[in-house]
Amino acid sequence: KVNCAVLNAGDGRHEHPTQALLDALTIRRVKKRISGLTVAICGDIAHSRVARSNLHLLAKMGNHIRLIGPPTLMPPGLESLGAEVFVVMMLRLQKERMDGGFIPSEREYYHRFGLDADKLGAAKGDAIVMHPGPMNRGVEIDGELADDINRSVIQDQVEMGVAVRMAAMDLLVRTRKDRPREVMA
Repeated sequence: KVNCAVLNAGDGRHEHPTQALLDALTIRRVKKRISGLTVAICGDIAHSRVARSNLHLLAKMGNHIRLIGPPTLMPPGLESLGAEVFVVMMLRLQKERMDGGFIPSEREYYHRFGLDADKLGAAKGDAIVMHPGPMNRGVEIDGELADDINRSVIQDQVEMGVAVRMAAMDLLVRTRKDRPREVMA
């Protein structure tokens, strides 16, 4: 109900489309392609708008998506796809959106689902590590692994975030000038 362009940069528990765009750009720059990959999205799937947006975008780009997390943090109706892990995308525990005891403890969560060097060792040697931030070091990801310049592309994601969001805003401004009465969603 507004007469202006709208850019969804994240809305509560629903979607975070600009994060999915920057994640796709980061993957493409590092892997040299954006389709035919198997992507593991790990962690708090139920409360993550990043997971939902990446599921939509990466699946449409022809990738296999695998969801990994405790059953209490998996939303009903989503299916895991694929068998091999080439990209590991870690998600933050969304404690501010949790109403109850979804996990026994952060220590138990890290032990079973947190990404560390041993767990990453099960992935292909060229797997990259992603995280949309902010991250809880020692909860969903080992701090040393997050900073590992050979495996982690988290810093690249941050850089791509600025570029993708600037491009989206530029596109909206240009679209607004061309069609002043149209409302963009």
